[in-house]
Amino acid sequence: MSDTYIIEVHSQAAGIVVRNPDGYRFFAASHRFNPMEGQLFRNAREAERAAVRLANGDLPKVA
Repeated sequence: MSDTYIIEVHSQAAGIVVRNPDGYRFFAASHRFNPMEGQLFRNAREAERAAVRLANGDLPKVA
């Protein structure tokens, strides 16, 4: 199992998730995904789903 995954949404790099003892930490690759920066997810798939929701406007943007 890998420790790092690239998350893409609509062929755009959203960020990467890096495994640590608590789960997978998200690091944004573009400003569009900054609201997810530093969030912890149970797995890479959960982070990908959140990135898709954000890109589709389904998650509130945090200032």
